Amino acid sequence: MDYFIWNIDPIAISVGFVKIRWYGLMFASAFISGYLLMTWIYKREGKDIAELDSLLNYIAVGTIVGARLGHCLFYNPAYYFSHPIKFFAIWEGGLASHGGLLGILIALYLYQRKVNESYLWFLDRVSIVSALGASFIRTGNFFNSEIVGNATTLPWAVIFQRVDFLPRHPVQLYEAISYLCFFILLLIMYLKKDRNSREGVFFATFLVTVFTARFFLEFVKTKQAAYDNILGLSTGQLLSIPFILAGLVYLVLPLFKKN
Repeated sequence: MDYFIWNIDPIAISVGFVKIRWYGLMFASAFISGYLLMTWIYKREGKDIAELDSLLNYIAVGTIVGARLGHCLFYNPAYYFSHPIKFFAIWEGGLASHGGLLGILIALYLYQRKVNESYLWFLDRVSIVSALGASFIRTGNFFNSEIVGNATTLPWAVIFQRVDFLPRHPVQLYEAISYLCFFILLLIMYLKKDRNSREGVFFATFLVTVFTARFFLEFVKTKQAAYDNILGLSTGQLLSIPFILAGLVYLVLPLFKKN
């Protein structure tokens, strides 16, 4: 069987000593699309667009710092504590989505204390943006031929020639497509929401959908962590469980409350 061979150069643009990678372009696309989407949301809800620059700065710092620390602490802590200077070597790669989300949560908490809006209001709207951004970032992983899937003989398997010559699950595309679908779902929910609807529902839906998909897709993904655990689950799966449970509790809890 002939499989699709993926061997694209990770560097999209090279002019002299300036080299721009596809992953960098996808990461930038995530922030640009997020900014445009939040601008539309602010206009739609009559908010002050001038505040968006500050909000974006908080989110950008929270995302990058959280994702980097998450990668170092969740996936290879022994190495990074033995080489602490490597914590700052972000150009060598290594960003964890779970850490990135935690960074965003902290950044939004700090930001909302400065403005007259609730924490859940921000979480709901940023969750829509984050689902779209996650789709861009996973596409960037595909361009980088990283976070590849396990070997398979399925007809849509991809040979990542920069890794080896085995046909593998294009798990990055599985995730990218899933997150794009969840973005569309959240956007539809937002457009149809009632003014009196409970805050936090979009964010809880984001947690359940995104991390449930992540949990199951980990079964066809190559090992990322540099250590084993006694439960037999991947580090990505273990980190996803608390987010899934938190989202489910928030969505289901009102069903057990009396009027």
